[in-house]
Amino acid sequence: MDASLRHGRASLAVSFFSQGVVFALLVTRIPAIQDRYGISDGLLPVFLAAVPILAGAGSVATEHLVKRVRPSVVLRWVQPLVALVLVAAGSGNAMWQIAVALGLFGICVGGLDASMNMLGVSLQRTYGRSIMLGFHAAYSLGGITGASLAWAGAHWHLSLAVLYAPVAVVLIPLVLMASRWYVDQRPEPVAEGAAAPVATPVVMRLLLPLCLVMAFAYIGDSTVSNWSAKYLQDTLGSSEQLSTVPYNIYMVTTLLGRAAGDLGVRRFGGAAVVRAGTVLAAVGFGVVAAAPGPWAGMLGFTLLGFGLCVIVPTTFAAAGRLFPGASDTAIARLNIFNYVGFLIGAPLVGAIGDAWSYRGAMLIPMVLVLATLLYAKSFDTGEARYGVGHERPRTADVG
Repeated sequence: MDASLRHGRASLAVSFFSQGVVFALLVTRIPAIQDRYGISDGLLPVFLAAVPILAGAGSVATEHLVKRVRPSVVLRWVQPLVALVLVAAGSGNAMWQIAVALGLFGICVGGLDASMNMLGVSLQRTYGRSIMLGFHAAYSLGGITGASLAWAGAHWHLSLAVLYAPVAVVLIPLVLMASRWYVDQRPEPVAEGAAAPVATPVVMRLLLPLCLVMAFAYIGDSTVSNWSAKYLQDTLGSSEQLSTVPYNIYMVTTLLGRAAGDLGVRRFGGAAVVRAGTVLAAVGFGVVAAAPGPWAGMLGFTLLGFGLCVIVPTTFAAAGRLFPGASDTAIARLNIFNYVGFLIGAPLVGAIGDAWSYRGAMLIPMVLVLATLLYAKSFDTGEARYGVGHERPRTADVG
């Protein structure tokens, strides 16, 4: 394997890890941000909703930007900017300052997520085997690291600026250094005498099943991140301390599942891995909904982590396979539904929980995640389209 590809893979993993750290530091300290700026409970949802909406806009902008500059250039400069915006969010005092900071954070995160996954899909394609889940495992590890730092900051009563600034000081030089080895999409090898491949335009009708799968997965993910603690404490009767455990378990199982996921894709194919993850996630939601007590609830969240974790990276890879000549455009459009799911998930579960019951509310993401099975054929590998036959057909991944 070309050394530049190995370096590109390692450097992109650093980028995914760094983004996991930064995002976790923001979302886990939302209560502290609310207190610092005096944001009312009624206004807070507006701020929180604006971030994914603007992130979607950032993803759309990135689709057009990468037609002029390489995705690696976008990622190289937008990632340090995200870290600087995080510091700004923890350093201001006026309402307009946090509004501007969160707005910039949303737009930049949209570009960051899109460009990272563009590079991941194209690098996987060049490798000729599944490596996308490993990148998302690095993101999960970053999330665990960021959440741990946030816990330490809260425990030692550190201000947001004191917590965020050292992280930015470490991460910005790290990602700038790693960016030297990013690998952009390479032209596909063409056999002697064969015609050059023709770029396939992105047809939303064909991409839509994957967009729905992405939204369903993030509805499930946002349900866990936003409601697991409240559900365990209010519905299953756990202590306040115990109620913080499910999300930590979910993050760890997400890391473990993604770390092993590439091997599963190589051995069984993307469609089989997505089907298995979907069923496991649905069983997890069922266990959570029916749990007689907190320990059974934690078992359900554990199953959810192992099930949901494989769906998102495999969906990105499937989009790259579906549109091999226009994968950057496909990834940018698919990435929007990441934020659609995030935006819908928490309010949907909350509204149903208040109107009916939180046990019943857990069945809604279960049904939506199960709907992924209807679109499983979108993950069939068929012709791997790598052009050089790195793997046997039964082990070809979906990228």
